[in-house]
Amino acid sequence: MEFTIWGLTGTLVTQRPADESFATACLWRVLGEIDGACNRFRPDSDLSRLNASDGEPIAVSATLLAAIDAAIDASLATDGLCDPTILPSLLAWGYDRDYAIVAKRVNLAEPTVRAAPGVGAIDVDRRAGTVRLAPGCQVDLGASAKALAADLIADEVGARGGVVVEIGGDVAVRGSGPDGPWVVGVADRLTITGDEPRVRVAGGGVATSSTATRVWRVADRLVNHIVDPRTGLVADGPYATATVAADRCVRANAFATAALLWGEDAPYRIAQAGWAGRLVGRDGTVEFVGGWPVDQEAP
Repeated sequence: MEFTIWGLTGTLVTQRPADESFATACLWRVLGEIDGACNRFRPDSDLSRLNASDGEPIAVSATLLAAIDAAIDASLATDGLCDPTILPSLLAWGYDRDYAIVAKRVNLAEPTVRAAPGVGAIDVDRRAGTVRLAPGCQVDLGASAKALAADLIADEVGARGGVVVEIGGDVAVRGSGPDGPWVVGVADRLTITGDEPRVRVAGGGVATSSTATRVWRVADRLVNHIVDPRTGLVADGPYATATVAADRCVRANAFATAALLWGEDAPYRIAQAGWAGRLVGRDGTVEFVGGWPVDQEAP
């Protein structure tokens, strides 16, 4: 099954045809919950209310709490480079509405940006079900929330049998496919041709981050949606695309995002964490990390 959500394409496939109906219902329920909780472009979402809270604690849904917990874990696992508090810089760079609109903009001026406050600026009271943001802190969950959605759907459907869930390049795998391990294509563009290299995935998650998929023009140059929380500047390192395989899709996404900011340290950091990766340089060269197999061409 193929679907579209948040301007992204997605795929849901079950090992057994008998599980398709249950999996489809689970997919749309979880996506609806994530959208209502975490979509910063919806003024009625939990996240929009939180970002407008002006330093006051507010009650939020269990879904937003789970998404914030996942984002905090991602930040801690990457020494702060996959950081949800980069929203002010994203807004400054012009990413203040749906990407389809942002991509068509012209004459955006070079902004003044600053370092993100980091997850220490997010105060979560799990017993009370409230979250308080420090003054000036705003949160974006665009990356970690869709990876979390893929994990949640895969967890629930995977209790019945094998399943693969892909949302905009974030893939969660549970169990086996009809013929053994699932085979996943790796793409560094939003447009899928079917000729992408393939990798067999026995479980966990695979995620790809790229500075080439969501770009727009600011002043006289192209910028992207990967923001360095240390500076507020957009990613401009040696790697254009990073794909990471880990035990969960959320963690794979965190390391793929951070890899574009770690620069030359990315291979070491990915391998040190025990994960595998495929890094594509700006010159097109491909580097395999931590046991990632050499590319297999599509059949």
